[in-house]
Amino acid sequence: MNEVLEEGPKVQELIYDFVESLEVEKGRSRRTAENYERYLLRFLEIAGEITGKNYDLEPNDITQEVLRKFRLRLNRLENERGEGLEPITQAYHLIALRGFLKYLAQRGVRSLDPSLVELPHIVRKQVTFLHYDEIEKLLSEIDLNTEAGLRDRAIIELLFSGGLRVSELVGLNRDSVNLERREFVVRGKGSKDRPIFISKAAAERVQDYLDARTDSLAPLFLNNSRNLQAVDTSGNYRRLTTRSVERIVQKYARMAGITKHVSPHTLRHSFATDLLMNGADIRSVQTMLGHADISTTQIYTHVTDAHLKEVHEKFHSDTE
Repeated sequence: MNEVLEEGPKVQELIYDFVESLEVEKGRSRRTAENYERYLLRFLEIAGEITGKNYDLEPNDITQEVLRKFRLRLNRLENERGEGLEPITQAYHLIALRGFLKYLAQRGVRSLDPSLVELPHIVRKQVTFLHYDEIEKLLSEIDLNTEAGLRDRAIIELLFSGGLRVSELVGLNRDSVNLERREFVVRGKGSKDRPIFISKAAAERVQDYLDARTDSLAPLFLNNSRNLQAVDTSGNYRRLTTRSVERIVQKYARMAGITKHVSPHTLRHSFATDLLMNGADIRSVQTMLGHADISTTQIYTHVTDAHLKEVHEKFHSDTE
């Protein structure tokens, strides 16, 4: 009597297991996990069509030929406007697939060797940042005679002084920030804690804003709209959103006549470039930004390279 071998899990089931492990075991954010799920389900759909197995695709069905055809299909994909996928988006699909295959290998599930998934070379866009005089010009446009103005000044000072992500900023509570010590801890990407240090001026601006408030709500920054209805006692219903902060920053950039596209992340870039141009080492900047990989921090080297040229021309004169 022939023994009937029990079928192993399908790729679809393993994808969901992998995505769950990203959050639970790897500490990745929910948004990252959702992106990985979307990229891998697209792979499943395309690979299923290539093999004719659709959603019955098994791990050992993932071959080099399937990978080759998947990359070709990715390159040819178009949206309803006839636009193809950006190279960086294609790369994200392959990063997700390689991570999934590594997960399978660790679990002893036979599939394609993850090292065979080669990632394309992506030329990163140069970051936009503001020079210190542009920051000062932007700040000078804020009316400090209103509570909203005091809030906006505190927000911009904190973004530039501490290098915060906008999501980290809006998540702050009053008791999160030690204005006397001018340091505090935020939980960034991957649920990793990192220290934030702020200038005396930034601490003073935050204190000015808090002194002007008459409420006792927990969030550090509040939406001043009168249309908001109280839905809880925590004050989260009035917590400023990331989109609101984006509008605030863009508003003052326009008023200051800055033609660059300015966002809260531009101020984070400005924080990093200001540190590097003033002599900070890249490893320290990596820690202050909360980058897991030094290569992410190295996107700022084009700025410091230009700065080094200025130093060379100033201090190393030609021989006569």
